[in-house]
Formats: sequence, structure tokens, C-alpha cells
Amino acid sequence: MLGYSIKTMGSLLVNLNSMRKITLLSVLSILSAGVLAADSSYKAPRATDGVHPDFNGIWQAMNEANYDVEMHMARPSMALRDGPGGPVPSKDTVKLGAVAAVPPSLGVVEGGKIPYKPEALALKKENQLHWLERDPEIKCYLPGVPRATYMPQPFQIFQGDDSVFITYQYAGADRDIFMKDPGPAPVDSWMGQSVASWDGDTLVVDVTGLSPSTWLDRSGNHHSDQLHVVERYTLVGPNHIQYEATLTDPQTYTKPWKISMPLYRRMEANVQLLDFKCAEFVEELLYGELRAKPLD
Repeated sequence: MLGYSIKTMGSLLVNLNSMRKITLLSVLSILSAGVLAADSSYKAPRATDGVHPDFNGIWQAMNEANYDVEMHMARPSMALRDGPGGPVPSKDTVKLGAVAAVPPSLGVVEGGKIPYKPEALALKKENQLHWLERDPEIKCYLPGVPRATYMPQPFQIFQGDDSVFITYQYAGADRDIFMKDPGPAPVDSWMGQSVASWDGDTLVVDVTGLSPSTWLDRSGNHHSDQLHVVERYTLVGPNHIQYEATLTDPQTYTKPWKISMPLYRRMEANVQLLDFKCAEFVEELLYGELRAKPLD
């Protein structure tokens, strides 16, 4: 049959069916996103100031963006090594099996692809190849913005009369958001400097001073120290925030681009952020060799 084996033909059929499914899911995703954004009649309850909507609560993203913000099919983890015919899964990845697999996702990037400059795209592909060695999440570094929002752990918004504070379960990260612009960030930092303003009922957060050491996901998507993020938080229902973030980085991208996703209120009766002692979990990874072979 044109030189194809039964196994090869089966793989082609599986891929064709997968693409049909992803196309249907894309249509459904667009329709559902439109329904979520279309309810402009919702009037959110007011905060203690009686003026602005109340964002207080524990929220969480329910998507696969932390694996890869772009649309992707299910695949083995991108922990690879160089092989004679090109990249192949590393032994560590093979041992982890399905635990290390990347679940499929329609992505959160509007337009589908990040508009990388050619040299930045080459670095992204290299990062993906060396994910286990380079991803800051593995070493328990703070996730940065916007990645902190869609880490697979909850975060809590504290909103006062004229203050907003966000704390994240992952690695104990937090953001003290200025309501009055203090001027340029004095130094770059993992979580950057956040300055908020109101656009009607939408909380707009301008984030600068971000360390170039953070990644956007586990697939090596990256940025430079020129990154400028503008976040928009809009309550579209009692238990949903529509989140958008526009990323501008002329050193890395050819133009600004945007991600968007709903955030969901955690509804458990006893919901609270718990301890995730991230630094302790990576001590052996970072310092195990020194422990095993101490310096005399």
C-alpha cells in the first residue's frame, strides 16, 4: 500500500482524527470564549470602597498554559538529549513515562503563535531541548508575570479601599501592587514592579522591571529584560475573572501579543492557600552533589 506499513497507516489515521478533534475543539473554544465575554450586563459586587468591583478571593487558572502557552498536541515531555539522528527523549523522561507527558491544549495565545524574532525563536527551540536543565520552575525560582497567574496552584487577591495584594501558593510568591506610580523600577526582579489603575470595572496592572531569567512556560518560551506586561482583570460573573495580558518586548518579539483565559474562584468551604515549601523540595537537586562530595 504505497510502501506504508499497517503501523504507519494507523499513526496517520490517529493524527488525522486528532487534527479533526482539535479543529472542532477550536471552534467550541471560540464560541465559549465569546459567551464568557459577551455578558456585559453583569454588575459585580462592590468592594469596601463602594466604588470598584470586589476581586477578593482565591482563584486558579484551569488550563495547560504552564506546559506551553501556544496550542499544542499531547507529547512526551520536552526533556530531550541529542541523538545521532536528532533529539531523542532523555533517559530521565522515559523513566517518568506518562507522568512527564504534556497534555494537549488549544493554547492561550491570541492568534495562535508568539511573534518571535528569528534569533529569539532559535533560543526558544534550544530552551525546549534543554528544558530539564534550564526551566526556572524546576529550581523553584519565582515564576514571574504572567506565568504566576497560570501556574497549576491557586493564588489569593486581597483588595482594600486603595490597595491590592496578590499572594501565590507556588513558592510563596507575592506582589504588592502600587495604586500610585512610584516611578521606574529601581532594579529588575523575579515578580517585577506592578502599578494598578482602573478602566471602568477592569483592574489594569502595568508590570515592568521583570527579570529576563523567568520563562513563560515549560516549553522554553522566554523574554528579555525589556518585557513590559499589561494585565487586565475583569469580573464577568460571581466566580469568574476574565484575565488578559499583553506582552511587549521589542528585543524578543516582532510586535506586542496577548494571552487570555478565565480564572475560576475556588469554591471549597474551607478553601485556603497552603504551604508549598518549594525551596526545600529542590535542595537535593541544587546542592546534592556538594552534600555527597563536601569540600574539605
